[in-house]
Amino acid sequence: MNDLLPEQSATWQYLERAVADLLSRYSYREIRFPILESTELFKRAVGEVTDIVEKEMYSFEDRNGDSLSLRPEGTAGCVRACTQNGLLHNQTQRLWYSGPMFRHERPQKGRLRQFHQVGVEAFGLLGPDIDAELLLITARLWKNLKIDHAVKLQINSLGTSADRATYRAALVDYLMQRHDQLDEDSQRRLTSNPMRILDSKNEATQALLKDAPKLADFIDQESRDHFQHICAVLDKAGIAYQINQRLVRGLDYYSKTVFEWVTDSLGAQGTVCAGGRYDGLVEQLGGKPCPGVGFAMGVERLVLLLDELGVVPDSIGQQLDLYLLAVGNVEQQALVLAENLRTDCANIRLEVHCGGGSFKSQIKKADKSGAAIALILGEDEASSGTIGVKYLREDIQQQAVAQSDLSELLNKKFNNAL
Repeated sequence: MNDLLPEQSATWQYLERAVADLLSRYSYREIRFPILESTELFKRAVGEVTDIVEKEMYSFEDRNGDSLSLRPEGTAGCVRACTQNGLLHNQTQRLWYSGPMFRHERPQKGRLRQFHQVGVEAFGLLGPDIDAELLLITARLWKNLKIDHAVKLQINSLGTSADRATYRAALVDYLMQRHDQLDEDSQRRLTSNPMRILDSKNEATQALLKDAPKLADFIDQESRDHFQHICAVLDKAGIAYQINQRLVRGLDYYSKTVFEWVTDSLGAQGTVCAGGRYDGLVEQLGGKPCPGVGFAMGVERLVLLLDELGVVPDSIGQQLDLYLLAVGNVEQQALVLAENLRTDCANIRLEVHCGGGSFKSQIKKADKSGAAIALILGEDEASSGTIGVKYLREDIQQQAVAQSDLSELLNKKFNNAL
């Protein structure tokens, strides 16, 4: 679980603003819910035999003996919040959320035990058009962030739960005949969650799967039509994709559409965004039947990708326009002057020197701050109603300006360029 230091937070804020602005343009509204939920919620939603529930959740008993868990993902909590607050009855909802998730798994690049996600969920819409819209949203976000050249879309259809049950039986029958050739992890999954074997990273297991039954051969016509509609929208929108028939996702609640956006720019191929349709989940968690579809983005991995590709604008993280020196017994005047400037000059970024010190030490701090201009207020300037304006990044001679004229000068300097 990592700290996020000030020099890193600017990129996070840049990404978070880009996501929030884009989702508001598509009429998605923010929802917030607790990071702590009943353990049973995740067992029912994610699946008791998934790696998340079996190995990775942070769970404990509270003082009343109730089992609670830090949320390992956001969809289950979002569904619970919507159901409890009556947001899904005869309504459609387009929602998004962000925040920390928790999984006790082996840390690696871009994956931590406390990690952050942005999640997007749409409820009450059965057709393939909403699935396609979510893919269009993500594709536009990558363009806006200038990382679209570094991510690739993989999609698949899982069909209905009945389709998967039939396919699962055929897959198990095929793999049981080759049980001794499977890796240890796949042998365990064969009796608990056999479809996850399709996702195995073991090369020998993948070689065995080449002749295994194909899920696509077991999917009903309605699911096929649903998937083909999504592909047609992507084709017309000019969004490249790869149909990956082994893409199943790690959570039990998915049906029909599943997808991942993956990148090779962080070393081994990694997923930066993934999701799909979960039409049975609301009912599974105690609500009335309501279709749903959504996705989640890993913030840490996206930040790594932004940094790796060098696409964050140079202006992001630029802290200051002005640094106000207070030399001598002028601290009160300096603070009041700064407040007046913040009122008169929109968007000005201004730091007032606090803690005293000589002019030499203060001007060093002004230069180190990265500010474009140092404002120098000493006792002489305070008594005469003037202030020194020293340009730290330009070859312009220092000047003395009446304090009454300072706002006009600064607005011309900074706000005309905004």
